[in-house]
Amino acid sequence: MKVALVSPYEIGRQPFALAEPAAWLKQEGFDVACIDLANQPFEPTRFTDARLVAIHLIMHAGARLAAEIIPQIRTAAPSASICVYGLYAPVNDAYFRSLGCEYVFGGEAESDLRSLCQALRENCPTNEFRLTRNSLDKQDFITPDRSSLPALDQYASLRLADGSEKTVGFVETTRGCKHLCRHCPIVPVYAGVFRVISADVVMQDIRQQMAAGAQHISFGDPDFLNGPGHARRIIERFQTEFPGTGWDATIKVEHLLEHAKHIEYFSNNHCLFITSAVESIENHVLEELEKGHDAADFFQALELLRSLEISMLPTFVPFTPWTTIEGYLQLLNEIVRLRLVNCVAPVQLSIRLLLPHGTRLLESEHRQADWLGEFDSQMLGYQWMHPDPLVDELQVRIQDWVMDAEQDGLGRQKIFSGVWKLAHSINGSQPPALIQGVQPHAPQMSEPWYCCAEPTALQMSQISTATIPAV
Repeated sequence: MKVALVSPYEIGRQPFALAEPAAWLKQEGFDVACIDLANQPFEPTRFTDARLVAIHLIMHAGARLAAEIIPQIRTAAPSASICVYGLYAPVNDAYFRSLGCEYVFGGEAESDLRSLCQALRENCPTNEFRLTRNSLDKQDFITPDRSSLPALDQYASLRLADGSEKTVGFVETTRGCKHLCRHCPIVPVYAGVFRVISADVVMQDIRQQMAAGAQHISFGDPDFLNGPGHARRIIERFQTEFPGTGWDATIKVEHLLEHAKHIEYFSNNHCLFITSAVESIENHVLEELEKGHDAADFFQALELLRSLEISMLPTFVPFTPWTTIEGYLQLLNEIVRLRLVNCVAPVQLSIRLLLPHGTRLLESEHRQADWLGEFDSQMLGYQWMHPDPLVDELQVRIQDWVMDAEQDGLGRQKIFSGVWKLAHSINGSQPPALIQGVQPHAPQMSEPWYCCAEPTALQMSQISTATIPAV
């Protein structure tokens, strides 16, 4: 029986969430096709004879793109059952069922996928799988099967300060997250639970990617230090077997400070940069999001990393219902003062808060807020309008500028200059001179972090023609 596993978009990474279930299903004798639409054209023949098409919805942009591609899948494989799985599946089950998806799995989905495939192969009733399932049961992970995915050099590469590039392997050591940040899409599914992937499986995955040409390893856990002891053991084994190979990870600000000794160890073992979801430098916004840090913590964590010669790549959600024009200008000033212009992907200056179904932000008095609109199933979230129309106008202008500037190949400092002018002129005033000074270059991925954002107009317009383009 043929199974097609599909990833619409995963920010330039070779998807673990296709490779892991592919290994489980191949172990049971299924014919598995892995289709990564961020790197491969939509070819109807790849879906021919598929009995099940399972689409991974790891993030907002990917889920929006999946909704666009499902009608094409249905045309290409009219007799196939369609399943969606991943973070954005259970919280949007009604919408995806309305598009013809019969099965919806969240959380740790491999076991459910395997059981469903076995039932379909044996022509057994599948009624028990038609209810939305969100299992958080511990799983026995096995080495992911990446053999039918595009080669690593077809994915995002690492760009170094000297202009050289390295091929990147993508590894996960945990799934879920033990934190409960109020805006995070992981929380409605995992609710503070995280699951560990054994060090043996992680190392086997690293080995196969190094053999396939990886020159740098990116650890894609929501937070690499959810299990600090596990993370440390992984790095010890990784650097023993592949000494000197660079790597990066995503780590919360509070974990950077809480586990400073681990960070020092990471520095001595070739950690090049750390991505950290700073989100805002305004403490009242950070309190709304329950991020677990304040602006002073961010400044301290940045100083710590710089003292250890690790670059910090902060991410932001600068447009929220609590954003002010003055607060946004303060963010730009701080980015310049802290010499972070080249460390912040330009798209991060345009991100608008998403409110998916189940978000903890609406557990409070905000459910009655004047700025809150209705839930829009097609947009996969609650709509909201800022009390100050200028803030919404500024967000749209910056989003359009960043998209056009990146397509034109402008560098980060030039793009930042354009953002600076737009932000300072939004209320009709003359922008002050921007003195950027010396902005150090930092390692960066060729595709920016873009998980909590709307897909671009270019992605949406081209999805039906060929490949879903990278941002």
